Amino acid sequence: MVNALFITFEGLDGSGKSLMIYKIAGQLRQQGRRVFTTREPGGTKMGRQLRQLILGSAYGSMDERTEALLYAADRALHVSQVIRPALQEGKIVLCDRYIDSSFAYQGSGRGIAIEQIRAINLFAIDNLMPDITFLLDLPVEEALGRLRGRRDRLEQEDTAFFARTAAAYRQLAAQDSQRFVLIDAARSIPEVQQQIMDTLTERLK
Repeated sequence: MVNALFITFEGLDGSGKSLMIYKIAGQLRQQGRRVFTTREPGGTKMGRQLRQLILGSAYGSMDERTEALLYAADRALHVSQVIRPALQEGKIVLCDRYIDSSFAYQGSGRGIAIEQIRAINLFAIDNLMPDITFLLDLPVEEALGRLRGRRDRLEQEDTAFFARTAAAYRQLAAQDSQRFVLIDAARSIPEVQQQIMDTLTERLK
């Protein structure tokens, strides 16, 4: 039986990542597998403070370089304190966002050169890449329409920002089809869940 596996879930806010992680984790645990779920930013105690700094609006505006570096700092701590130890314990790690979010949001969304995003983030993760990345793909208008309640600082960006981000995600998936699994998140929840589980069943044999 396959033990340690690092699985990330990517996509726009509203695409259903958190719900799928919850459901998939439950199914895997029913199979007797050891599962650990986490998220970025905010997967550590200090990371929760960084999440408030990055996504909150209490401190006013933030330039794109500061934003990118704060995400990378959160990610470095997350890898060293949470993700790598869980993998070393033989667990399946399900992570809501990881390095590809920075490529899509801070790279294409904010317009920072991909080479710069890659440099700071490969340093942050100490070259720990996911085994599988599920990209929950959803039209921008539908993703934004699913958001409920007060939006965080990033969710308040305009439609053009999210269009650039969504396009970047699809390009990342096309460039690394071995790692990425493209999921049509516009389908029903059971259908999305089944496609993810079908993929994992093959990988976990």
